Amino acid sequence: MPHLVILYTPDLDAPTDAGGANMSALCRALADTMVAQQDESGSPVFPVGGVRVLAYPATHFALADGGHAGRAAGGTGEYAFVYLNLRMARGRTRAVHEALGLALEACVKSHFAALLATRHIGITLQIDEGSEVFDAKNSSLHPLFRRP
Repeated sequence: MPHLVILYTPDLDAPTDAGGANMSALCRALADTMVAQQDESGSPVFPVGGVRVLAYPATHFALADGGHAGRAAGGTGEYAFVYLNLRMARGRTRAVHEALGLALEACVKSHFAALLATRHIGITLQIDEGSEVFDAKNSSLHPLFRRP
């Protein structure tokens, strides 16, 4: 943990000059944002080796009214959607939650700024902190980031 999973409409895989977005660049930017977060004492919020950002196009989807309002507003009627869900373990303060959410939102808004200005796109970011009923972790990544 933490894992940030992104679901998005597959039209966003188009080239950026055709209304798409570079989703790999978004994943990297979000991971870098997560790694950079610090708590009130200046300690990292997340272990570097635990940060994962995964993005998946939704093969099947339906959005809003199917494009009627978008066409009526002079657009193409093609809607796009991005859903980001960060799941992390419990134990962080409300201030850390807020700072993390604002940092991730700023990253996402910056990445999609041009699309938000030129087409109809909905973006949702949620952060969940859970009480796991079972939690197993096996990783050879964490030792790479341990300080001697």
